[in-house]
Amino acid sequence: MGAVYSISITDQPDPADVHAIEAGLTAFNLLHAPPENYQPLGAVVRDAGNRLVGGAVGNTWWGWLRIDILWVDEAARGTGLGKRLLQAAEEEAVRRGCHHVFLDTMSFQALPFYLRLGYTVFGQLDDLPVGHSRYFLQKSLRAAE
Repeated sequence: MGAVYSISITDQPDPADVHAIEAGLTAFNLLHAPPENYQPLGAVVRDAGNRLVGGAVGNTWWGWLRIDILWVDEAARGTGLGKRLLQAAEEEAVRRGCHHVFLDTMSFQALPFYLRLGYTVFGQLDDLPVGHSRYFLQKSLRAAE
């Protein structure tokens, strides 16, 4: 008779379980790839009164920058601030040895913005949320490309 397993579902996973799962995947990955050199990356912008008006949050690993969030306050949009934030994150990624960047955006968010900055769509999920699409984009950080 085979092993008996049980699966439990939770909206609050135990941090020890999350750590063990991450460690298990990392150990497996190291059998097939070099250490990932994971590093968080953040860039924030504040106005003269020290109020947060935008930022970019992501991480770098295996030569890639992943932008998880890019946000600019409504009042500061259209000023070039989003472009400057993204470029600052890309420049830091290059300093860290990255050669590419990827991110995702919704159809109601910033697809034209990213396309203007040289990103290309490599994937799309429709109806996420229903009636909209989620786009996955990438860009080379190599100057020659």
